[in-house]
Amino acid sequence: MKQPLSKRSTIAEIAAKAGVSIPTVSRVLHHRPDVAPETRKRVEQLLEEHGFVHSRTKDLLRKERSNIVDMLVPALDSMYIFEIARGVEEVLARSELRLAISSTHHSLQVEHHLLDKIQDGSSDGAILVLAHGAPQHFDPLRHRNIPFVVVDHGGELGPDVPSVGATNWLGGRTATEYLISLGHRRIAVIAGPSTLRCSQDRIAGYRSALENVGLAVNPAFIRPGKFIPESGYEQANVLFDLPELPTAIFAGCDEQAIGVYRAANERGLRIPDDISVIGFDDVSTASIVTYLDDGAPTINGNGTSCHHNATTPDRRRTT
Repeated sequence: MKQPLSKRSTIAEIAAKAGVSIPTVSRVLHHRPDVAPETRKRVEQLLEEHGFVHSRTKDLLRKERSNIVDMLVPALDSMYIFEIARGVEEVLARSELRLAISSTHHSLQVEHHLLDKIQDGSSDGAILVLAHGAPQHFDPLRHRNIPFVVVDHGGELGPDVPSVGATNWLGGRTATEYLISLGHRRIAVIAGPSTLRCSQDRIAGYRSALENVGLAVNPAFIRPGKFIPESGYEQANVLFDLPELPTAIFAGCDEQAIGVYRAANERGLRIPDDISVIGFDDVSTASIVTYLDDGAPTINGNGTSCHHNATTPDRRRTT
């Protein structure tokens, strides 16, 4: 016979009877994959015995729109994130929807926690930027019929996970080909974290462009970093300390390119006279670097064109 439990202590009592933690019961209720099969079976059996049905009221309320779309981002410290948020907000406003942004602080645990919050709430949808969770971690969103899309996932996603992203390989190749077309042969790349798929793909595109014209890939010219100006500055200084300097640098994002400009300026290197720099993302900050004589060309996210944010002299390099 089913045994009714008090409304506020249900999960706690189920956890106690099953000999597990309250978060474990919550993971079972949310259809999370990170629960041992035996434990899941035991918890589900107790839930059935006590007639516990999770969030039925919330499921009914979900039919009423909240007009809020949640967006999870790794941090609020990048123009790349701000550009995405600005674009998303503009589109949502046309449908009278509001955007709620939360930061995971680059933590997978926080990402899972925030996903749980979205599943428990009345969100009309979710946008997950640079998420790191495995594809199965998004299954609970499907079970709760919450529309979602992953933007530039940090790893591999299956074909059944809705996702969008920059054409990173093509962008890396296009940027490098552009520098080669100017006559450069010693081309360096400053990328993002080596663990991110987008960084790996941009470097792969860079390698492909060099190999396509028979240029050797110099390992010392490949500098992983972070997608922030400080990293561009640090890695540029490493490159500038090499016995043989590169004549051009492909920065993995426009913010890194800003750091490269700063390092070059401090070294007395003129851009583009002494060294050429190209960025990636085409964010607005690339056009407001006021201490530069010339703006940097930058590859936009689709990797199909090179946008100049200011006039760049048409000069060919042979070094």
